[in-house]
Amino acid sequence: MKQYDYIIVGAGLFGSVFAYEATKAGKKCLVIDRRNHIGGNVYTEEVEGINVHKYGAHIFHTSNKEIWDYMNSFVEFNRYTNSPIAKYKDELYNLPFNMNTFHSLWGVKTPEEAKIKIAEQMQEAVADCGQAKEPQNLEEQALRLIGKDIYEKLIKGYTEKQWGKFATELPAFIIKRLPVRFTYDNNYFNDKYQGIPEGGYTGIVAKMLEGVDVRLNEDFFEQRSEYEACGTKILFTGMLDEFYGYCYGELEYRSLLFETELLDEENYQGNAVVNYTEYEVPYTRIIEHKHFEFGTQSKTVITKEYPATWKRGDEPYYPMNDDQNNNLFAKYKQLADKEENVIFGGRLGEFKYYDMHQVVARALEMVTEELMGR
Repeated sequence: MKQYDYIIVGAGLFGSVFAYEATKAGKKCLVIDRRNHIGGNVYTEEVEGINVHKYGAHIFHTSNKEIWDYMNSFVEFNRYTNSPIAKYKDELYNLPFNMNTFHSLWGVKTPEEAKIKIAEQMQEAVADCGQAKEPQNLEEQALRLIGKDIYEKLIKGYTEKQWGKFATELPAFIIKRLPVRFTYDNNYFNDKYQGIPEGGYTGIVAKMLEGVDVRLNEDFFEQRSEYEACGTKILFTGMLDEFYGYCYGELEYRSLLFETELLDEENYQGNAVVNYTEYEVPYTRIIEHKHFEFGTQSKTVITKEYPATWKRGDEPYYPMNDDQNNNLFAKYKQLADKEENVIFGGRLGEFKYYDMHQVVARALEMVTEELMGR
């Protein structure tokens, strides 16, 4: 008899949802994680009464009422609405692109005036590229979608920092569309439900893992044979290519670096998220954590977020889903599909960009399939 039904590699949101549901169904689970805390990238830690998003801003949003109710069954969410600000040099703009943005850019006041201005700039871009010519890169695609002013001030520098490549070197398909609203609405998401868990995300994960054996500071690869021996099945939420020893080569990821400061002032920037869109500023955004929960503390905590090229040993934050990497992933997926006692899940295990609500939905789908014996 194996000691555990499931060895779950990764104490993030995916692994924790899976562990909670499997345990509720009577399965014995062991969750292990390399880090010294639960929660993975949604981990929050308290500093001066402020819940700090340790690995970048995490704002839960969904239009799926079942997923929203599921998350709220662990802890109530507040009414936070994501309304980021973009800073280009000394200019401030609202995001997503809406009438407030257009008024700041051009002084237009009505949707019709904004549409005319955007159409003029789009036509200029088409004329420059050639009417029949398909966009050859991200820059050409973005110019055709939104025009020169918005592209150069709010897209170009930010995108080049985020991807670590010039926009002319990035494929056009990365920007298939750009959301434009002709209303004075700064709500970034279109989803019906959004908010931040009161008390931070760590509390949610802690509730999910109640009654589950958890080992932190544990590297699966250092004790792989031991874990394979004591568990009937393994749920692996780490990098798929690492699981197979990079036998086909490395998949490409983007990493992030965070610089967090406790400031002896009440309010640093007046908003939870301010994006820095000019290329010369090395970070992409500054997060002021207290504003996620309408904090009134006498001090504040800010985090500067720097995109970074991933290399072995770094934290992989999101996959680079271009054609080359997706083709390489398909080769690893063929190996994964042959596994009888290992399943793979999450952003890294499935090499797919998931938002948090999608992580929860996918974990629930996978654990249901497992419990039904599929």
